Amino acid sequence: MLKYVFAYLGAGITFAAIDAVWLTTMANRLYRPVIGSIMADKPDMKAAVAFYLISIAATVFFAVAPALKEGNWTRALINGAFLGFACYATYDLTNQATLNVWSTRLTLIDLAWGTVLTATCAVAGYFAASWAEGKWG
Repeated sequence: MLKYVFAYLGAGITFAAIDAVWLTTMANRLYRPVIGSIMADKPDMKAAVAFYLISIAATVFFAVAPALKEGNWTRALINGAFLGFACYATYDLTNQATLNVWSTRLTLIDLAWGTVLTATCAVAGYFAASWAEGKWG
C-alpha cells in the first residue's frame, strides 16, 4: 500500500510542478488568443484540484500499477502517454467539436502536452514507488 502512496505523491508533485510552469507561461500565450472571452480570468481552484486528484489517481491505476507489477518503467511511460493522450483528446476534441473558437492547432499542441505530461508523471510515480519499496536508489 505504501508504494501506491509514494506513486501518487511522486506523480502528483511532478504533475503540479510541471503543469504550473506550463499554465503560467502558456495560458495567455496559447489559450487566451484562441478562446478569448470565454476563458476565466482566474481558474476555479475547486475544479482544478478535483481534476488533479482524479487524473493522478487514474495515472497510478492505469500506468504506474501495471508498470510496478511488470517491474518495468517503460510500461509506465507507454501507458501514461496513452492515458494522457486519451484524456486530453476527450477535452480538446470535445471543445473543437462544440466551440466555434477552438482551433485544430490548439488541439494538437494540447494533445502533445497532455501526452508528454502524463507520461512523465507516470514515470515519476513509478520511480517514487520503486524507491519506497527499496528497489531503486
